[in-house]
Amino acid sequence: MTDVTALISRNAARWRQAKLTRPADFAPVANRLLAAKARYQAVSTKTGVPWWVIAVIHERECSQSWLRSIAQGDPWNEVSIHVPKGRGPFASWEAAAIDAVTNCPPHAARWQDRSAGGALTLLEQYNGLGYANRGLPSPYIWSGTDQYAKGKYVADGVFRSDVEDRQLGCAGLLVALRAIDSGIRFADETATAPQEAPKTEPALKRPTLADVIGTLMRVIFKSRN
Repeated sequence: MTDVTALISRNAARWRQAKLTRPADFAPVANRLLAAKARYQAVSTKTGVPWWVIAVIHERECSQSWLRSIAQGDPWNEVSIHVPKGRGPFASWEAAAIDAVTNCPPHAARWQDRSAGGALTLLEQYNGLGYANRGLPSPYIWSGTDQYAKGKYVADGVFRSDVEDRQLGCAGLLVALRAIDSGIRFADETATAPQEAPKTEPALKRPTLADVIGTLMRVIFKSRN
């Protein structure tokens, strides 16, 4: 059984070190997700789950298809047949998404740790802890970064160490999203302190005509005495 607290620490460390290995693949997907920010924010308002968490789940579960549920990628207007089974049908994509993060494991709406390690561990639990149980980084999170190379569950309970997951991982998607939306921030990050305005010397006062005449008169008067 995975120690979730330890996994949070490992994911936090991986996040600090991670670099994209396929940045050109991530950029257009990040732009596409950002374009739908308002729809993700509507779900976020109802559930408290950050919009960007919902966005990367949507991409990972069903390549951002608005016809499918983020719970497991099944059509939201039908009863789901994959885990979690028996969900739906729903009236809209938004209704299905709200159900997915509120009523389905790992119950993202109840998850309180919004730190980098915490958010990434929530996302990893969304997919399952099979990789963590093997001591491996999950491709669901790290595919497309230097934190992942190979190893994939090709079916339930069937792991292949020689197979690479080419689908973009959640961590890389967040890296790419943060590059184009500065408002995406983990709870353990602080806003950059505003820089102080540079200090300048006070501007010199330009002499008036009266000042010039007065100075000349004082010089003339002094020279006569």
